[in-house]
Amino acid sequence: MAMGTVMAIGAWSRVGGLALAGVDVLVAEHPDAVREAWRMLPRSVSLVIVTPEAAEVLATGTAEPDACEPLTVVMPP
Repeated sequence: MAMGTVMAIGAWSRVGGLALAGVDVLVAEHPDAVREAWRMLPRSVSLVIVTPEAAEVLATGTAEPDACEPLTVVMPP
């Protein structure tokens, strides 16, 4: 069974340390950067870790109608 990639989206101060654990990090310090990072996610991503701030931005709707979204978890505040 093939494993997908784990990625994180959010401010560097919150997600930077995840890189030490092998997580691919997309730094997004403001709402437009969060939306762009989400759009850039490769299809191979199985899990996305997001900061609470990034989750708030993404809650407004980011997917295209037929897009298959990866499992997303929100970091604690």
